[in-house]
Amino acid sequence: MGRDFTKIKAWQFADDLAVLTYRVTRQFPREEICGLSSQLRRAACSAPANIAEGSNRTSKRDYLHFLSVAAGSLADVRYFLHLSKRLGYISEAALFALRRIG
Repeated sequence: MGRDFTKIKAWQFADDLAVLTYRVTRQFPREEICGLSSQLRRAACSAPANIAEGSNRTSKRDYLHFLSVAAGSLADVRYFLHLSKRLGYISEAALFALRRIG
């Protein structure tokens, strides 16, 4: 049996980030539903999902691979948040809250 991913701090933070990302992107313009909003949500969900999947791998190498993929997804989230702020879709306060988690 693998690790209990819900006890992994990185997963807890990534899960919080995914939930907050969904809340914040509800405010995005309608034309972004299939664009930036979708990409941001997907990247935010990918991080905790990869941590969860990796936690059930039996080899340390596989586990670390999935953690690396999760880290890449978080880098995507950071960029998409930066872009969202530049486009005026999110406030400085929302960006600060999201960065504090992720």
